[in-house]
Amino acid sequence: PHPYNPYQKVPESVRLTLKTTKQEKTIEAGASIAQQIIEQGITEGSVIQIDAETGRVVNLGLSLESAKGKTYDVDTSRKVPRPDGDVLKEKEFVYTLTLADLDELNARRRGGFFSLLFGGSETKEIDTEVRTAVDETVKKMVDEGKAFIHPGVLFIDDSHLLDLEAFSFLGRALESELVPIIILATNRGITTIRGTDVKSPMGFPLDLIDRAVIIATHEYDAESIREILRIRAREEKVTINNDALDKLTEIGAKSSLRYAVQLLSLAAQNAKVRKSEVVTIEDVERVDSLFMDVSEATEHLRKYEEKLLYH
Repeated sequence: PHPYNPYQKVPESVRLTLKTTKQEKTIEAGASIAQQIIEQGITEGSVIQIDAETGRVVNLGLSLESAKGKTYDVDTSRKVPRPDGDVLKEKEFVYTLTLADLDELNARRRGGFFSLLFGGSETKEIDTEVRTAVDETVKKMVDEGKAFIHPGVLFIDDSHLLDLEAFSFLGRALESELVPIIILATNRGITTIRGTDVKSPMGFPLDLIDRAVIIATHEYDAESIREILRIRAREEKVTINNDALDKLTEIGAKSSLRYAVQLLSLAAQNAKVRKSEVVTIEDVERVDSLFMDVSEATEHLRKYEEKLLYH
């Protein structure tokens, strides 16, 4: 029985008979492996793999030579041949885990009052103590040569919308040894840092800018706009002729690439209404006459400014 919940049963051990084409061996395993076998639904005829060092159990599928493997012609379980060679083998295991996965594993292992009483898992935020323990474990494994860290990538678009508290968190994260590659994208110049009255380049604190490597972007030329529109049409499965593509390129160079991409989707809908499979220049001109870009909308507002309502 469970030490804190008499209505819940937990396995203390398990006896496994492992069989290959060459050898058969019976082993005794502890409660951790027994629990994994129950959770994964491993039964007689399953092909499993046990890491003797970590106790990790992997269900590879159902053996083709087993009774269950021969009984069912259609089954959701993967059918695999019975392993050959000895039961005990020396093999190097490579596991790819994120720090978030390790945080969840450690938090689940510690459990709580809810899991002790009812056997389930409670949902809660991972505390600082768990994250610190994971960081120490990972650092120790790296120092011993058992693990290698591949830094992830954190991409934040419109990062000028972050406030001072978020920038402070990023600043602390940059000092960690396990920090990922952080990419901040923005289209702002000199602007106010959100949540303050301080103006700064791109709306970022100066101490964060000092730690950053800035990559400048440039406007697209007509040929680049044309190629991007061609790729976008191919991805959206839109057939467009050269004249329509030239017209969209001209609009994109005059207005913006984003506006031209939006017109591409609208022109495809207009062609569908005409029951045509090809977007023509007439479709592009039609939707361009119905909608306005930012500059045209601004001019329209200035023209009718006196007739518009003010709240």
